[in-house]
Amino acid sequence: MTDSPATPAPHPTPHRVTLYRNGSVYTAADPFATAMLVDGDTVAWVGSEQAATSIADSSMEVIDLRGALLAPGFVDSHIHLTETGIALDSLQLSGVRSARELLDAVAGFSGSASSAGGTVLGHGWDETQWADHTLPSQEELERAAGGRKVYLSRVDVHSALVSSSLAAAAGLDGTDGSGAGGQVKLAAHTAARLAARRLPAAALRGYQQRALAQAAANGYVALAEMAAPHIGSTDDLQLAAGWNTGPEAVPEILPYWGELATSADHARSILDGLGVPVLGLAGDLNMDGSIGSRTAALRSDYTDAPGERGNLYLSVAEAAAHLAACSLLGIQAGFHVIGDAGLDAALDALDLAAAEVGEQKVRAAGHRLEHVELADAESISRLARYSVTVSAQPGFDAAWGGDAGLYRQRLGARRNGMNPFAAFYAAGVPICFGSDSPVTPLRPWASVRACLQHNDPAQQISARAAFLGHTRAGWRAARYRNPMAGQLVPGAPASFAVWEVEELMVQVADGRVQSWSTDPRARTPLLPALDTGSDPVCLQTVRDGRELFSSGALRG
Repeated sequence: MTDSPATPAPHPTPHRVTLYRNGSVYTAADPFATAMLVDGDTVAWVGSEQAATSIADSSMEVIDLRGALLAPGFVDSHIHLTETGIALDSLQLSGVRSARELLDAVAGFSGSASSAGGTVLGHGWDETQWADHTLPSQEELERAAGGRKVYLSRVDVHSALVSSSLAAAAGLDGTDGSGAGGQVKLAAHTAARLAARRLPAAALRGYQQRALAQAAANGYVALAEMAAPHIGSTDDLQLAAGWNTGPEAVPEILPYWGELATSADHARSILDGLGVPVLGLAGDLNMDGSIGSRTAALRSDYTDAPGERGNLYLSVAEAAAHLAACSLLGIQAGFHVIGDAGLDAALDALDLAAAEVGEQKVRAAGHRLEHVELADAESISRLARYSVTVSAQPGFDAAWGGDAGLYRQRLGARRNGMNPFAAFYAAGVPICFGSDSPVTPLRPWASVRACLQHNDPAQQISARAAFLGHTRAGWRAARYRNPMAGQLVPGAPASFAVWEVEELMVQVADGRVQSWSTDPRARTPLLPALDTGSDPVCLQTVRDGRELFSSGALRG
């Protein structure tokens, strides 16, 4: 059970040979390559313009890149497909700056409320951006919506604002995290979210299709779907995994299911009951919550809420049993971990699991932890010992890591050193990157830029390291069946994106290294300049030789 179980069935597409030329190809095979030949679903050749002229013939489609960059397609290592589609089509609240503005937005919204069974769905509010942090009550939301149910997820999707009618329908009275106001957390949030997302299969599929189209248009060829019982049903998971064997040309789904197992037999029964193969019982199995909702488990109090240290959702013993069970089966286990106390619990669980089943089995299973925002040197060393992959979200630091950002409000000086990408790399901790969409958007180059321009200069990494973390490392983290995935060399899968770029260069945190690396003798492949303020524009996305997206510009 160590190989990828989520192998898509072959798609019956016509065999095509396509020559891309007159551009720049990001490949380890030849840093000066300007052309690439695709034969069916495979990269057949990469090389120079002169060589491309000699092999071009009438049997192949020839695409003039006109100076564009052709590079491996992006892998988002942490996404929620249905939630992303809902957020794209629902009430957008990132721009509201007060409770009154939020209520006015709800009152004026018609949008897709009818398609959501009459429930007003919204996403993205962040009270830390408001002058007055007071949140609206359930009754105020009920009046603003004219009696319709309301579910408005916070930007971190770890809490929400709900109306009184939704609270009643979800049975929130007395539930942990319900409180007296409109905001719900913990078990109350889970119940409210599941009640709001109780939609027909056709609606769920439509939301997923919306998210897949958005991903393809932004150069993604694969998405790690982090499904879990507290997020959606197994029907939702089956719909997501089903795209891999359907006729549609969409990014590949790398499915995970975050459900706690108590033993190897229990883990097998969970897997058998899902109805679709998954890569592991990992992902959003919550060890703790989020910093924004103050549910991430901390060693010491939140700076802006004395006495609060967040929440541990699992005990060390529970997490250890889960890790041991998955290690015995040779499948990935993992947890959502953000706070330092949450990470302590996960690491202690790894120690217990290793004592039970052996360190080698734990290492061999390729376990992963999502987010890991607060990690000191000792914790990072313990992660490296067990070869645990960290699936991180660079957009978190870009959004909340500045001097006046959320992290400083919630954590004070502890925000220094958060999201320690450089420290992970230095310690040999495998790392891959994603968006946690809809928490941060599907903008891969912005995510690469966030690594390069990390708010803590000591944790900045080069654009090349960040790009590899967003591409090849994503396939490796999923233990993908083809070890050549994520690179463009002969014999590798033809999964790539074509980008309109303003300038190509080498970008690293150390200017001395950058100066040397731009010398042609360094033979360093070039990436888009990301200090111009604008992202490269996607012209085409291709997975296994099938076109997922085209702007039309390459054939215009």
